Amino acid sequence: MADKKNYYEILGVNKDASEEEIKAAYKKLVKMYHPDLHPNDPLAAEKFKEINEANEVLSDKQKRAAYDYEQEHPGMGGMGGGMGGFGGFGGFGDIFDSIFQGFGGGASVQRDTRGEDIELQVTLSFMDAAKGCRRDITYPRNEPCKACGGTGAKNGTAFKTCQKCGGKGQVRFTQETMFGRTVRVGACPDCKGRGKIITDKCPDCKGKGYLRRDTTVTLDIPAGADNNSYIRKRGYGHASAEGGDAGDLLVVFRVEPHKLFRRKNMDLYVDLPIPYSTAALGGTVLVPTLDDTMEYTIPEATQTGTVFTIRGKGIKARTGTGNLYLTAIVEIPAKLTREQKKALADVAATHDIKQYDKSKKYADAINALYGKDPYKK
Repeated sequence: MADKKNYYEILGVNKDASEEEIKAAYKKLVKMYHPDLHPNDPLAAEKFKEINEANEVLSDKQKRAAYDYEQEHPGMGGMGGGMGGFGGFGGFGDIFDSIFQGFGGGASVQRDTRGEDIELQVTLSFMDAAKGCRRDITYPRNEPCKACGGTGAKNGTAFKTCQKCGGKGQVRFTQETMFGRTVRVGACPDCKGRGKIITDKCPDCKGKGYLRRDTTVTLDIPAGADNNSYIRKRGYGHASAEGGDAGDLLVVFRVEPHKLFRRKNMDLYVDLPIPYSTAALGGTVLVPTLDDTMEYTIPEATQTGTVFTIRGKGIKARTGTGNLYLTAIVEIPAKLTREQKKALADVAATHDIKQYDKSKKYADAINALYGKDPYKK
């Protein structure tokens, strides 16, 4: 039977995971592998496609049940109830594919094994992540041996043809099945599908094809990097033990919080304290941006919770430019002098409750319920 994708492994959940756990895992992975964060990265695009495919099945109760049944009964083609599930003999097709795989030109033998990927976590300051930066990182890995070209053979040439497979890298295996004796083709166990055997090991790597060394790589981190976004460096993972391509390096970012800014995607948010006098009378204040500060005019009668939008002053990334949102917080002084108190009292005496929209609504509600004035002097 052909290998089938394990949707649970793709989402990183157990087989008995709840709907909430599947939903949470899906949202986390979508954020990591979204194509907008990894333009021109076909591996990320393929991973994103797999994640959506797995979620489509596991988030649907009927599809998940059918998938679980097929996993537990491989080759049955999702029978379900009765014989209708075979759908054009799809279940038997899997059986035939498994039994007769390898006849003629259909054999598939892996001659080289790709090296393992390496995943590292790198912490970025808020500003480095928002504006982009260049960072050198050093990490240990199995680096391809230069002396033998990663082959494990002395000078990269000390090989002989495998006698068991005659250099083909594959051999035929006889198998007894319920249909009788069959033959399949698989990788040669002596040369592991390579068709040749090392006669003289490389003295530098002792035949392993790699050396354990520290590797330094320069990362050009684009503006807009966020928590769990990543950069893939092809060929900077572990070397292959079988002479194949090296794996990839995946650098996952963790972004430190900022004293003033909060962010959501490319937008920035700032809580802006405003003195009560400025809120009442209006005025100009300095507000922060990623590059410097700028003057912003606060209109008179500004209330706490008012949000001001400055377009184009968020994070500028390849996917677009965000905005800066300022949330006004009107601040009342903790202490007042006798003269200040008298001045405020004089001002208050000239105001009518009708001038305060929220206070008036509150007073009307109290009066309607209890027949009392909450602001009676």
